[in-house]
Amino acid sequence: MTITAIVGANWGDEGKGKITDALAGNARYVVRYQGGSNAGHTIINEYGKFALHLLPSGVFYPETTNVIGTGVALNMEDLFSEWDSLLARGVPEPNLRVSDRAQLLLPYHKLFDVLEEERLGEHQFGSTRSGIAPFYADKAAKLGIQVADLYVERRLRERLKASLAAKNVLLEHLYDRPPIDADELVDGLLEAGKRLHPYVCDTSQLLQDALRRGDSVLVEGQLGALRDPDHGIYPYSTSSSTLAGYASVGAGVPPHAINRIIAVTKAYSSAVGEGPFVSQIEGDEAAELRRLGGDAGEFGVTTGRPRRMGWFDAAATAYGCQLQGATEAALTNLDVLGYLASIPVCTAYEIEGARVTRFPATPELAKAKPILEMLPGWLEDISHIRQFDELPPNAQHYVRYIEERIGVPVRWISVGPRREQLIER
Repeated sequence: MTITAIVGANWGDEGKGKITDALAGNARYVVRYQGGSNAGHTIINEYGKFALHLLPSGVFYPETTNVIGTGVALNMEDLFSEWDSLLARGVPEPNLRVSDRAQLLLPYHKLFDVLEEERLGEHQFGSTRSGIAPFYADKAAKLGIQVADLYVERRLRERLKASLAAKNVLLEHLYDRPPIDADELVDGLLEAGKRLHPYVCDTSQLLQDALRRGDSVLVEGQLGALRDPDHGIYPYSTSSSTLAGYASVGAGVPPHAINRIIAVTKAYSSAVGEGPFVSQIEGDEAAELRRLGGDAGEFGVTTGRPRRMGWFDAAATAYGCQLQGATEAALTNLDVLGYLASIPVCTAYEIEGARVTRFPATPELAKAKPILEMLPGWLEDISHIRQFDELPPNAQHYVRYIEERIGVPVRWISVGPRREQLIER
């Protein structure tokens, strides 16, 4: 059995949670392999509406094992809060495993995220202030704390002191804040470690064994290709790789085992955070699309911030699908466009008078203007439709047009927020 990756083709917020949730019923394992609680996946099912931030999107299936892999920024406080919220709302206790090599996102990571955004002022990067950049900086600098360190108190204390040595200098002399005492953190971490302990294991070995048995595995990405720190709109990116190629690292599985990659994209564009967004619309036009988008409008799952809205960007999405190595695409929120008699699509960019169809690096992208093509709308509700050939002809044409532009077959079409509102083509 091979691995299916579900990843974003754009800036995030594409609807990956719904697609993962829809496919997780047939998966033995669902794995988060990167990122932290800085973004969320919205899922609507028989238990209600949920925003998952750290827990994998398979937690609503009792027989599915949900894995937090080595590449995840693990905020234990957020994890326990999310877990308790699920149980309080009647969701059966999920089957969870956490990598002993995953690293901990600690309170001082969040503190430094906030302080640095405040220091940058108008030049800030639009961080969710969840501590992600300071966490991954520590990981690269070998100052991180692994889950396994929670069970060796002397090592935990030494690792904390090493991590805080330089940070305390910055706190006092750059941010004018009091230093942090490593010893004051230890007791709380040891206590949290006790609660986490039943779920901790070598998840890489767990997944390697699953592959040998032929079990089905889904790996679930956070955010989208355009937020990747190497290939996206740097520096307005996240701090971990958002690409399917990174799943082999963050989950601990062979690269060749991932041979089905579903790139998720909306039928229009949305983004939370700063950075160039060529097809962006403003004013009443954006407000109406934002209001109609999804079950409760287009607002960030984690931040609650109004999403920036735009028309479908074929150049950006084709680039995102290429980076992800997409074998198929899932098109979400097609139903939202039912109010438009004519639907704009960004097919290319104008940069200093030249027509450009590729997705350029950030300095060039910042100068780009959208070149739009108008497609006929269908002006009717399609949320009840479950077969592609039952969609209005203009809706079918819109899907085929996007498919041609991005160079990837659109196999899945979402026509509403609920699990059952999904067309398999």
